[in-house]
Amino acid sequence: MRKNKNTALAGILAVTLCLGGCKIGGRQVVITSGLGSQDVFRIGSESCGLKEARVYLANYQNIYGKSYGMDLWKQGYKTGKLKKYIKEIALSEMAKIVCMDLLAEEQGITLSAEERQKVKEAAKTYYQSLNKKELEYMDASEADISSMYEDYALAVKVYRSLTGGVDEEVSDDEARIMEAMQIYVKSQEEAEAVTAKLNAGEDFAAVASNYNQKPAIEITFGRGELPQEAEQAAFELDNEEISGCIAVSDGFYFIKCVNKFNEELTDANKSKIVEAREKAAFDDVYEEFVSGLSSELNDKAWDDITLVTDGSITTDRFFSVIEDAIE
Repeated sequence: MRKNKNTALAGILAVTLCLGGCKIGGRQVVITSGLGSQDVFRIGSESCGLKEARVYLANYQNIYGKSYGMDLWKQGYKTGKLKKYIKEIALSEMAKIVCMDLLAEEQGITLSAEERQKVKEAAKTYYQSLNKKELEYMDASEADISSMYEDYALAVKVYRSLTGGVDEEVSDDEARIMEAMQIYVKSQEEAEAVTAKLNAGEDFAAVASNYNQKPAIEITFGRGELPQEAEQAAFELDNEEISGCIAVSDGFYFIKCVNKFNEELTDANKSKIVEAREKAAFDDVYEEFVSGLSSELNDKAWDDITLVTDGSITTDRFFSVIEDAIE
């Protein structure tokens, strides 16, 4: 099943830009004290303030600090590194939203009246979910939340606009995931020994346990994950069929097909292929756009923001509320 475009956007944002200590479009971020005391950073003509930063941080500290059923804050698990990581993620995410909103302005993309109403309702829902400590920490009004949601919704709309023409049809053959066992050896002599044993009818797994020089014998793979010669031979096999010796640039492969078509993994791979196409379509426009942007970071204001991890701040629904509203 395809992920919705909001979820896909999150993946795109995670890899397209990092403001904290890095570069925007190949330009080094300028650390400055020329920004206002309430401004965290500026990109182009747009700035991001402390209220938005605290909203993002409050949510990310719970999204990332309480994963896999564990409360990393209570565990005391590398809290210094975790805090640094969360601040980097939040700063990067805010910067990407600003860049995409600037791109929306350039392309004439705006929210409709209906979209603005959905944003307003989502802001009310989220704001009413906050406890007293969270409201004090964020220092943000319902109107502030609504403004942040407008920025996020506009970024989603930009992403949808840039990826709307992407072909979402992926064939079973292109996405096919195969389960197999492999034997890989480096030398001609070892390849000849393996060939002799397999031709004599010895068990593939037993031969692999003695000869395979890859980390794993049992493998699951799709297109582009094995050397081309090995992939071509493997995808021609039927279940339980064993290939001959396959020469590649740095050695020799033997492949036994266990399941030539894993339907569940193939369907999941179709989503990944479409998302890769969307990312490529998005990056073509986005990367060129951000290459021309200047940026300033108020390092003092940013460094002074702390996380409150004593359990009094539990909010983690800032993103899911708006994503549900605009899906």
